Amino acid sequence: MAVIVQKYGGTSVADIEKIQNIAKKVMQKKAEGNDMVIVLSAMAGETNKLVQMADSASGGTPNEREYDMLVSSGEQVSISLLSIVLNSMGYKAISLLGHQVKILTDKIYTNAKIQSVDTGVISNELKKGKIVVIAGFQGVDTEGNITTLGRGGSDTSAVAVAASLGADLCEIFTDVDGVYTTDPNLYNKARKLKKISYDEMLSLAGAGAKVLHPRSVELAKIYNVPIYVKSSFSEDRGTLVTREDKDMEKEVVSGVAYDKDQAKITVVHVPDEPGIAARLFTPLSEQNINVDMIIQNASSEGYTDLTFTVSQKDIDEARRLLDVVAVDMGASRVDYDETISKISIVGVGMQSHSGVASKMFKVLADEGINILMISTSEIKISCVIKAKYTELAVRVLHDAFGLDQEN
Repeated sequence: MAVIVQKYGGTSVADIEKIQNIAKKVMQKKAEGNDMVIVLSAMAGETNKLVQMADSASGGTPNEREYDMLVSSGEQVSISLLSIVLNSMGYKAISLLGHQVKILTDKIYTNAKIQSVDTGVISNELKKGKIVVIAGFQGVDTEGNITTLGRGGSDTSAVAVAASLGADLCEIFTDVDGVYTTDPNLYNKARKLKKISYDEMLSLAGAGAKVLHPRSVELAKIYNVPIYVKSSFSEDRGTLVTREDKDMEKEVVSGVAYDKDQAKITVVHVPDEPGIAARLFTPLSEQNINVDMIIQNASSEGYTDLTFTVSQKDIDEARRLLDVVAVDMGASRVDYDETISKISIVGVGMQSHSGVASKMFKVLADEGINILMISTSEIKISCVIKAKYTELAVRVLHDAFGLDQEN
């Protein structure tokens, strides 16, 4: 007997018919003698509706505690419906909200991080032979307040539950049937990968690939939870996300990712002295604005320029903060550019192969694509370019590194 955690996303539970299809998949695994724990997102479109309601009721700035209370309600509907279907089909099932399981998080509303999962309730219900259906995306802080994990947080819920239970397998069911070398909706030569390392998946997710939430991959790596990414609408084996092995090193580049949710900020002519970077980035950190790529120009006559990227959703708040901070530190101005995107190539094979970066830069140059910023790590190279060249860049890089061919 194995303990299997399955997560199903919004389109998988879009209506009663799809929920019934999920129930059949779950019952098949249960009939094979497995203990089943199911984590669900809200029904397709429901969270967006709740967000719109919150914005409408507040004029666009809802109280964050009440916002989390509202948007977390979507999962309550989907988990109760699946449990009703399973019980009606003769399988004992029980639905549990995040606070009932006690998925304990920190106190950062709208983007909380899981600190622990109390498996006592889950284990007791499994011992009774029940299928346990848990609300994803939500938890509870030490004061009993409902918190949410940010969009895509149900992936993180599933992996955290799987890790805490010591589950044998965590299956993430999505709209696609696995992890591809790039977005198959953008390029028809994209190839599905049989397996990918945690580090590669984490880099792709952080670079814009929407298949898995980055924090879910971080947890899977830390606790060595094997993840299968599968489609809810097929029986395909999917892609295994697992530890790195020698076979993975054969492919220099495993995937190309892109992220159009990027904005570039340049603080011009700031004093080049100790403490300036801290004064600049501390206010952003305090407002939970994540800074991605950072470049500081060479100092000239005691002054420098600082350029960095943030998510487009954070640009208005960043502008509000930085326009004040820039004046205080004596900068001449702050420039904002929302017409950019980030293109990244990822592969564990880069660690043992030279010339990957130069090849990437030449391929982009040959297409007349100017590189605005560059960031590198052992297994990832990212370039900021103008957004209008995103699709072209993805295609030419995919072709240049032969990603449509299996090694």
